[in-house]
Amino acid sequence: MANLQNLVAELKGLDDKLAKCMRCGTCQSVCPVFAETLKESDVTRGKLALLSNLANQLIDDPKAVREKLDRCLLCGSCQSACPSGVSILDIFMRAREIAGTYMGLSPIKKAIFRIMLCNPKLFSFLMIVGRPFMPIFMRDQKNAPHTACAPLMKPIMGDRCVPVMPKKTIRELYGDLDIPTGKSGIKVVFFPGCMGDKVYTNVTEACLKIFKHFGVGVRIPNNLACCGIPALASGDVKSFRTMMAHDVEILKDIEFDYIVTACSSCTETIGEFWKKYAVDTKYEADAKKIGAKAIDINKFLVEVLKVDLTPSQTSEAKTKITYHDSCHLLKSLGIAKQPRDLIKANGKMEFVEMKEADRCCGCGGSFTLTHYDLSRKIGQRKRNNIADSKADIVACGCPACMMQISNMLALNKDDVKVKHVVEIFADTLGE
Repeated sequence: MANLQNLVAELKGLDDKLAKCMRCGTCQSVCPVFAETLKESDVTRGKLALLSNLANQLIDDPKAVREKLDRCLLCGSCQSACPSGVSILDIFMRAREIAGTYMGLSPIKKAIFRIMLCNPKLFSFLMIVGRPFMPIFMRDQKNAPHTACAPLMKPIMGDRCVPVMPKKTIRELYGDLDIPTGKSGIKVVFFPGCMGDKVYTNVTEACLKIFKHFGVGVRIPNNLACCGIPALASGDVKSFRTMMAHDVEILKDIEFDYIVTACSSCTETIGEFWKKYAVDTKYEADAKKIGAKAIDINKFLVEVLKVDLTPSQTSEAKTKITYHDSCHLLKSLGIAKQPRDLIKANGKMEFVEMKEADRCCGCGGSFTLTHYDLSRKIGQRKRNNIADSKADIVACGCPACMMQISNMLALNKDDVKVKHVVEIFADTLGE
């Protein structure tokens, strides 16, 4: 337990930010959680009221405080809509940090963040060792492409449908990858993230195909750790800084023009949170330098490479495709037009805009693990909008969204494929 005096001192840092909130309730109209529960404590206004008396609340009922703070997707919808410009995400993440310091982490989160994610070699080893046992537990879903369920693990996983794991990770396939710069004259570090390395290797492969086509030099260091956002969002700043330091040590001596990711959460973390949490450490200058070069793959292709967005010609019947705006990609990075333009560049596709394309899918990182029933209700609304669009494919710009939406479509027995935008664009480039 943290010293109470230190706790009170830390809470004072939230006062100025909290003072901006006028309690107008605009956040109610955009909050996915409030839309399902209609509880004031689940909307931003209610949580900010809680935070104004956080010290007393933590002492009186710390478990209730953590539960209320955790019932947030950190999707940024409230912050985008706030007429007062309250830095809501900063406040919530700082509050989680304070609560985590005061109360500590659960044994499961400690194991995941401090043992597994902080040790990428161990993480990879566990994946390799566990792979032969996957067929025992996992069963492919016939109605949903590339997803599987785990009947024997239902007490733990419930009825979730998860992506079918690849036979090899990107780390296993390529090791320390270093492709020389070609006709583009640009060299990038590609940061695959945990999902791009171990789950959605097809997304990373699509990015590599695009880089090769346009003559972009690529470096993927062999031992990168998680970007750290799962730990940070849970208030575990210690683990976050460990992962950040590990990655900065690897990247600081590599010459590159951009650090590109196909995960908007990774992009925001590298671009914003690394430099913020590296202040007053020996990594401050390097984290700031690296963060300034962070860019999402959609923006990189459209604004840096300036790829030809003229729709490819085809005589084939077109496939209907729609697009889901991932929260961090749209609300944090401001990227909306670029992925749509890349999709439309594929002449095989007929783009249809879904209703509420910018509404959260309900994943929220660990939110879907700790509040699955609520996550599923929010996800059902997204699934319904996809179904109403009559699309055969739904494209996303975030692997976490891909996982959540795949689960919802599988649970509803929808024969709709889920792909990353880069997969759709890479298909225009031939073999």
